[in-house]
Amino acid sequence: MSETNTANPEMADLWNGPGARSWIAAQTVLDQTFAGFETLLADMAAQANARAVLDVGCGTGATTRAIARRIALEGTALGFDLSAPMIAQAKVLADQEGSTAGFLAGDAQTHKFPPAAFDLIVSRFGVMFFSDPVGAFANLRSAARPGAALAMISWRSITENPFMTVAERAAAPFLPDLPKRGGGPGQFAFADQDYVHGILDASGWTGVSSEALDMPCAFPASELDTYLGLMGPVGQMLAKKDEAMRERVISAIREGFKEYISGSDIQFTAACWLTRATA
Repeated sequence: MSETNTANPEMADLWNGPGARSWIAAQTVLDQTFAGFETLLADMAAQANARAVLDVGCGTGATTRAIARRIALEGTALGFDLSAPMIAQAKVLADQEGSTAGFLAGDAQTHKFPPAAFDLIVSRFGVMFFSDPVGAFANLRSAARPGAALAMISWRSITENPFMTVAERAAAPFLPDLPKRGGGPGQFAFADQDYVHGILDASGWTGVSSEALDMPCAFPASELDTYLGLMGPVGQMLAKKDEAMRERVISAIREGFKEYISGSDIQFTAACWLTRATA
């Protein structure tokens, strides 16, 4: 089941088009890279004795499936995402695993969730893309039972996450039209937690708190080209270039990543926020 209407057409075009294709192609690498966050949220669900969990911006569903494994005997986990292709992939992976997790495509800003249906709402990097964040979190609050918890992980600032912009800095001489980061919905939209707390307060959540989270991340160095050729603004722009230009850019970017190579792995620290609130 999915819905076609969205209050966020720009993000819908991205995540039902090139963004989805890139993420699905790199899914194995990304799931491995961010496994620590998956474990953290699954542990939180288990410790909270959650019985109905909503995973917002679930992508291809790794976190949703991890939560489902922890609460499967007594609870349910629903993954929700704007990207229909990624939800389709999530369903395939859940079937392969025999997971009890469910998945649904739609716009969390406007989707009519069952009222007071969830006792825990989580997100791993899935809530920074709303065009109307106050409206979105008010809508999510209406889906939360009284006393339900919200736990979401978002990125801190660009400067605290230099790994995330290595590719852009290295590619800039070759791709002068590369879009600049910052402003509006996007990866670093929730870096300012005063702004985020204001959103949650205005949308009716209470007891808002944030803690800095520095998560070690790693993936095999042999997968670097997959990561470089697919992810972020550089990956999206390279998809439109010829093979010669792609190789020139990727060669330049490889140099920038050398400082992150440790043995056979690429290693970095993800500087994030864990933001919590109560319905």
